[in-house]
Amino acid sequence: MADYQEIHITENQLEVEKVYAQAQAENTGAVNIFVGTVRNKTKARNVVNLEYEAYEEMAIKEMRKVAEKAASKWPVEKIIIHHRVGNLNVGEAAVVIAVSTPHRHDSFEACRYIIDTLKKSVPIWKKEIFEDGEEWVSAHP
Repeated sequence: MADYQEIHITENQLEVEKVYAQAQAENTGAVNIFVGTVRNKTKARNVVNLEYEAYEEMAIKEMRKVAEKAASKWPVEKIIIHHRVGNLNVGEAAVVIAVSTPHRHDSFEACRYIIDTLKKSVPIWKKEIFEDGEEWVSAHP
C-alpha cells in the first residue's frame, strides 16, 4: 500500500475524528471528509437497519486501486477510506473517506470520485432491513 493511503474494513464503529487526524498533513490546505450514514427511509419504506458484507481481500484491493487512480488525477497528500461491515443502525456511519490536498477544489473532486467509484466497483454488498421485510441492494447499478 502506498504511504499516502490507509484502507480499512471493520465491524467496529467508524471514528470520523480519527480519520480526519490521519488525513492531515502540514502542506495541505484542505481535508475533505465524506461520511455515508444509514438513513431511516428508502423509497418510502422505513429502514430498521442495514447489513453490509464484503469480500474483504478483494474489496481492499479494489479500494486501493480507486485511491491510486484518484492520486493520479489530483495532487493528493493522503487518502483514508474506512468502511463498516456487519449490522448498522439508523444514523451510524457506513463509510468514511478523507482526502487531503493543497487546495479545496482538488480535495472535493477526489473525494467525490472515490465514493462514486467505490459504490460502483468494490465488492461490498448492502442488505436493507425494513419493518416489512428485507432486500439486498445492488452495489453496482
